[in-house]
Amino acid sequence: MSAGVTADRVAALAARAGEEVGVGAWVTVTQDMVNTFADATGDHQFIHVDPERAARTPFGGPVAHGFLTLSLLAGSLARGLEDVMDLGGRMLVNYGLNRVRFVTPVRVGRRVRARARLVEATLDPSGAFAQVTLAQTVEIEGEERPALVAEIVFRTYA
Repeated sequence: MSAGVTADRVAALAARAGEEVGVGAWVTVTQDMVNTFADATGDHQFIHVDPERAARTPFGGPVAHGFLTLSLLAGSLARGLEDVMDLGGRMLVNYGLNRVRFVTPVRVGRRVRARARLVEATLDPSGAFAQVTLAQTVEIEGEERPALVAEIVFRTYA
């Protein structure tokens, strides 16, 4: 095990279970982002990529793919959470999701940000990695209901 990931560092983080541990930066969801995501995934449903047709839906315009909003948690929306995820290991990886719900569609042009609450932090008995579980909520600026809620698991390898 490297000197970075230690039982003491993980225990100090684990003691914060239940606390809000970070708030990410606001990110504007643009039509270009939505179109690029549609191209990458092959999901070109009109509610995402055709502003004229989407304007005639209850959404009043194009909305981001739910999975686009979720994927922002791995990068853009993670800014502000670096301290929680940095346990001194040589690499951090997304290990998976325990639960995801797409609560409210994100209309193109809206700003979103993530809030993270620490669920748990544990050290693998072998010392090979630390595992951190965060309950994340993606807020939409000016909206009462969130875009999504997700429980995300990261691993930091020694």
